[in-house]
Amino acid sequence: MAAAADEPDLFAQAGEAWRQGRHDAAAELLEMVVAGQPRHAAALNSLALIALGRHDPDKAIGWLERAVAAEPGSALLWFNLARAVAMAADPERALAALDRALSIDPYLVPALLMKAETLGTLGRAVESAALYRAVIAASPSLDSLPEAARESLARGLEVVRADDERRAKALEAPLAEVSAAFPGADFHRAHAYAEQRTGRRKVYVQQPVSGHFPYLPAIEFFPREHFPWLAALEAETGAIRSELLSLWEEGHRGFRPYVAFDPDQPVNQWAELDHSTRWSAWFFWRDGERQDENCGRCPATAAALAALPLLDLPGKGPTAMFSILAPRTRIPPHTGSNNVRTTVHLPLVVPDGCGFRVGAETRGWRVGEAWAFDDTIEHEAWNDSDEPRAIFILDVWNPLLTEAERAAVRAVG
Repeated sequence: MAAAADEPDLFAQAGEAWRQGRHDAAAELLEMVVAGQPRHAAALNSLALIALGRHDPDKAIGWLERAVAAEPGSALLWFNLARAVAMAADPERALAALDRALSIDPYLVPALLMKAETLGTLGRAVESAALYRAVIAASPSLDSLPEAARESLARGLEVVRADDERRAKALEAPLAEVSAAFPGADFHRAHAYAEQRTGRRKVYVQQPVSGHFPYLPAIEFFPREHFPWLAALEAETGAIRSELLSLWEEGHRGFRPYVAFDPDQPVNQWAELDHSTRWSAWFFWRDGERQDENCGRCPATAAALAALPLLDLPGKGPTAMFSILAPRTRIPPHTGSNNVRTTVHLPLVVPDGCGFRVGAETRGWRVGEAWAFDDTIEHEAWNDSDEPRAIFILDVWNPLLTEAERAAVRAVG
């Protein structure tokens, strides 16, 4: 939409008049431009925008029809024409103009959003939701969009939610029939798939910050049957908890910040917890080294650990500790170092208001009930109470590794 080389300076004068708030003068100057140059697309578009601002769609359509005739390869002009005919209550024609715009620029987000909204207006709800879903999946930056597009995206989120609910409701009966046909079958993964297909679950993948052992499935919380010793560990909850409380009575000596970066390391999401006792730990094992003094002060806990098949990876594991999260403290979303290990939690002190999320699954701790999870899947924890929360945490091998594979990991590191 560049101006011709011999064009008078009327277009620039019109722009200055508009900036000064002299809108009628700007319109008169623009009309002078197109009188002399009937195919001046920029001036025609500006006149159309003025007409749209005055809620005069018929005049805007007239200007924009001339503009797209002059520059049929401009996605923006076709988009503005769609806006004008939509204001004139002609959604079919608006959809055609939007399709022309998107044939030129398939990634013009305002046009995509307007097309999704127009499809809804035309009663094509499934297509509307599908297009909104595609735009949302592309995650455009809301800050970079015009206000009208941001509002449209917000409406789109509601359309997608409603469509997800409709699809989920429609699946209830067919899934119930499948469950009846396979009594006793484990449908945990199948239900997760249904939730993903209906927008109720995000699928998380392993994102280890160090080693990644290929082909291990991303399982958020492992089934208990992989760990036949969990019940024996849970049976020691009372003794382990008593030793923790004794340490607290001694004034927390020996607890140290769990997050402690070197001064030259980037802390990113850990800035609030770096070198802070808001998340502190009492280590029994740390990076594969037994903390003899701490173990000596908690003999029952040390004995319970000695009976477990802990991760044994020189210089790396196990790590076993009391993990204390202070009141009103949150551990931000993060991922662990390596998927060859599995992290086990045994809750010891859990006030109301505490929670834990791994991937798409959120759970509440219950004292004495242990679980195992893959910490290379994004996870976070929070303590929204006014009391500290305490968990006994330890590392074991990923149960899906064979003994031969574990030996190979020890050799590789």
